[in-house]
Amino acid sequence: MKRPTIADLARHAGVGVATVDRVLTGRRRVREETARKVWAAAEEIGFHGANAIRSRVFADRPAMRLGVILQKERHAFYADFARELEAAARRFPDANLRLSLEFTATSEPGELAERLLRLGGRVQAIAATGADHHDVTAAVAALRARGVPTFALLSDFAQGLREAYVGLNNMKVGRTAAWLMSKAAVRPGKVAVFIGGHRYHGHALREAGFRACLREYAPEFEVLDAIVTLETRQLTREALLGLLSRHEDLVGVYCAGGGMEGVIAALREAERGADIACLVNELTPDSRQALMERRITGIFQTPLPALCAELVSAMARSVGQGPSDTPGQRFVDAALWIPESL
Repeated sequence: MKRPTIADLARHAGVGVATVDRVLTGRRRVREETARKVWAAAEEIGFHGANAIRSRVFADRPAMRLGVILQKERHAFYADFARELEAAARRFPDANLRLSLEFTATSEPGELAERLLRLGGRVQAIAATGADHHDVTAAVAALRARGVPTFALLSDFAQGLREAYVGLNNMKVGRTAAWLMSKAAVRPGKVAVFIGGHRYHGHALREAGFRACLREYAPEFEVLDAIVTLETRQLTREALLGLLSRHEDLVGVYCAGGGMEGVIAALREAERGADIACLVNELTPDSRQALMERRITGIFQTPLPALCAELVSAMARSVGQGPSDTPGQRFVDAALWIPESL
């Protein structure tokens, strides 16, 4: 592909070539609004000098150090999450953000607590995904005492101490999944629920919303006891194959946490997998392919660009204004994908 030229950049930004040259060289002052327009256009078309333009445009902004801890470095969802976070930090207009991004090697609360404390010593605000556990709560309390606000991502933790939760309204997602399950299942029957672990607040809320909605509006469905998958493919696959062999009246599966790859594998293997309504979370290459094959019924997707923009803005605000006296929640709306959406 041909590398974009200055003329291409000028055309995309809606300005003259001379204006782009002034932004690039800094020889003559350009209005900030125009300079930002040129920088945004450079980012969009992949102009080779985008970083230099950014440095000139935002040279006078305050610098802030933010830290984010995610899980599963090799998982497609978290890889996309990392890319969107970096993009949101680059685009933030009011400060020069330096983002320190780490991944936990396990889902153990102790590891997350240790990483929070270690990374918290190098940044001004921190965000993380993880379990709601007393070790994590103690780490968040220690960071708050130091004046370092902590944000919970995707699944809430340390309520009352963390600065804010940023993610989906998980109770609402669970209720929506229940409504869809009641319409998509071939007949009333038993429904299996998979969660990643007992300490994931988001999974617990999804399960609670799912059960409450079916109990209220579709009591002819029986929701089985939730199965903990530890967010592993093989464990989830074996668990679902076992359920299918023991319950001939199983009509649906709700994967409220991780392990959806195991659910998909089991439905491909099982003789009656095509008759099972199945709902999972996050659009990845695996879930997208399964949806196209109609192995699964729907996917609830976290809108990462919106979430990351909201998170970066909230973290920068907390650095500038200090931790809030009233920790809160910041919800983004889930997207629902069905086979006809693709």
